[in-house]
Amino acid sequence: MTRLWLVAVLTLGMAAALPAAQAQVSTRSYAPENLRQLSVPDRIRVLEVEYREISGGRQLPRDQRDFYLAQIDSGWTFSRIKSDMAQSLGGNRPGGGWGDNDWDNGNAWGGGRIRCDSNDRKYQQCETNFRGRARVSRQISRASCIEGRQWGQRPGLIWVKDGCRAEFVDTGGGWGGDWNQAPPSDYNVTCSSVHDAYTTCAWNTRYGRPEVIQQISKTACVEGRTWGFRGNSIWVDRGCRARFGIRR
Repeated sequence: MTRLWLVAVLTLGMAAALPAAQAQVSTRSYAPENLRQLSVPDRIRVLEVEYREISGGRQLPRDQRDFYLAQIDSGWTFSRIKSDMAQSLGGNRPGGGWGDNDWDNGNAWGGGRIRCDSNDRKYQQCETNFRGRARVSRQISRASCIEGRQWGQRPGLIWVKDGCRAEFVDTGGGWGGDWNQAPPSDYNVTCSSVHDAYTTCAWNTRYGRPEVIQQISKTACVEGRTWGFRGNSIWVDRGCRARFGIRR
């Protein structure tokens, strides 16, 4: 009799706990691989939740969030974004750089590319296997990435600070002192005003003044209005997104 009473109590306890467990599961965030299925607020919620889980409770930087929102529209999957977050927070490589196996593409010299992030504006070093000097191929942060100020390089190493986050590619030019060689004909920088925000992108002044070689946005990129050149950087504003190359 005592045994039957104990079984009945356990059964009732499990039945009472089941709805609570089901509710707990149902409140967990779920995201499809194709995040374009979600509304923009839901996309933001998924990005922020995922970043907190990966980073141990840290808040997703706004410029990095805006970068991911733009990449979702370009076709990035949820898995790719999670991988990118992990890499930006340290990943499996020193300094959080992207390895050549993932990003050795689009480079005329075949030297690959990495990403290096100054999270929380801290100084960060990223190891490379570049054969020559690095250059910024895409700035991700809202903070400026100007060589000699927010980033620099030594053979086998890139450093960033003051919030600079960017992708770097190998120019393949070597470190033998031939610094005055003619610039490569395909040197270019993509700079984007995401959500109409003012943004700056590093430009190597030894290549002269830039010009728009491909407009990406529907918004017109007009020099002096929605984009310009100042010091060692290109600035874009009011939705201008374009690829800038060497002025001929």
